Amino acid sequence: MSFNTAMLTILLILLLLIMTTPPLLLLYLWRRDRNQREHSVLRNFPILGKLRYMFEKMGPELRQYLFLNDNEAKPFSRNDYEAAVIAGKYKSRIIGFGSERDFESGGFYLQNALYPTNRNELRIDNETKVATWVYELDEDNLFTRKEHLVERDISPYLLKEEDTVIIGEGTCREPFHVRGLVGQSAMSFGSLGDKAITALSIGLGRAGGTWMNTGEGGLSDYHLKGNVDIICQIGPALFGVRNEDGSFSIEAFKQKSELSQVKAFELKLAQGAKTRGGHIDGSKVTEEIARIRHVKVGETIDSPNRFSEFHTHGELLTFIEKLRDVGGKPVGIKLVVGNLKDIESFVQEMAISGRVPDFITIDGSEGGTGATYQELADTVGLPLKAALPYVHRLLIEHGLRDRIKLFASGKLITADKVAIALALGADFVNIARGLMFNVGCIQAQVCHTNRCPVGVATTDPKLQRALVVDEKSFRVTNYIISLREGLYNMTAAAGVRSPTELSQEHVIYQEPDGQVRLIRDLYH
Repeated sequence: MSFNTAMLTILLILLLLIMTTPPLLLLYLWRRDRNQREHSVLRNFPILGKLRYMFEKMGPELRQYLFLNDNEAKPFSRNDYEAAVIAGKYKSRIIGFGSERDFESGGFYLQNALYPTNRNELRIDNETKVATWVYELDEDNLFTRKEHLVERDISPYLLKEEDTVIIGEGTCREPFHVRGLVGQSAMSFGSLGDKAITALSIGLGRAGGTWMNTGEGGLSDYHLKGNVDIICQIGPALFGVRNEDGSFSIEAFKQKSELSQVKAFELKLAQGAKTRGGHIDGSKVTEEIARIRHVKVGETIDSPNRFSEFHTHGELLTFIEKLRDVGGKPVGIKLVVGNLKDIESFVQEMAISGRVPDFITIDGSEGGTGATYQELADTVGLPLKAALPYVHRLLIEHGLRDRIKLFASGKLITADKVAIALALGADFVNIARGLMFNVGCIQAQVCHTNRCPVGVATTDPKLQRALVVDEKSFRVTNYIISLREGLYNMTAAAGVRSPTELSQEHVIYQEPDGQVRLIRDLYH
């Protein structure tokens, strides 16, 4: 057989395979789906049903990128997401033409002063610059996009020394001095991978004046990488401070308290959607995570939804005092406001006994979580803007507000939202998902599966390859500092000189019908 004849034969065989393979594949799928017993639509319409399933799988991405407008998506709209990412990537919050906010619906607004504060009158410490990298855009067309990184020394926008907010002043040996009002909310190593935690730690440490909450998963080496101030969270499962039998270990707690980076401890009573207790899939529980948490490798963990160490308000306050006495550092609690009578009786107990936590973190029910049940995420607990002013007023009424600092968390990812939370009663604001966006999160909403496509909420080394620690750490730095800068813009607009001076008199609420209400009337 000649060479040309052989080549012609091979080409004919390939052509025959190309022509017959698709029909054969369709016939196989048709027969298989026609006879399966699980999906009704596939039994009657095997091919069309398969296409329906494919479009259903692509639905979230199609809606996110093609069909939903810039303000529609949940839990965060496209505008929310881009605002956080642009602040981190370009250190910019500039928009053009006008706001896309729905001004016809109800919402909170800052009451700007007729005579705002001049920039040179603001109390800002910008003396020591922060070395970072930001992107500059060269070209942004339909088919081409070019940008490059440039090194910059940026102003940190810290509070002046005289405005430093002190947690635990007068109650513990080592109070926590804070000069930035925005920090990282609780995110555990295990729920997030080591690269994400490392990037966050380095980025926050570089920004300075902020903090990193470990989450209930325990303190890891990755949290400590950036020399950032740490709030060490302790959940009902006592990860990292427990004995082999799961009981509380005072020795393990003491070891944590002796670390200079650990500035405070937080007891997580409940957390918005996670009032059932935390969850981490066994596929995420590596040898390293098991060592940090003092649990078994590969075992799915559903931590309790309450502590066994205390059962009453008095016992909780006693436990707080014990930790504060042993560790010498501030101890606070994290909760979601639900049963108002419970909160009132707890505050009354504090007022009567004179014993208080150093801070209370109020997590709104809109707050995020790596994994929980739908019914809890949607319905349990009050949203932040209802809960925060309630607790703030309650503490004032009982004469405790000056002794207890308030952290607020719940979708506060832009400077205006931070300012509103501070004005409604918070001393500090915690952010989780805005920081996740800046280490690569694309809202795939598969945090609970260990299959995060961008390497953030996963411990899979192959998936974590997507996350470049150095690059993402600079975005974290830029994002936090950009928020602090924007907060000073809001401060100036309100006519005060420091963000610490924002109060309820600076906020107003517009009803959907256009009527406005002062905050003191709204929460009466």
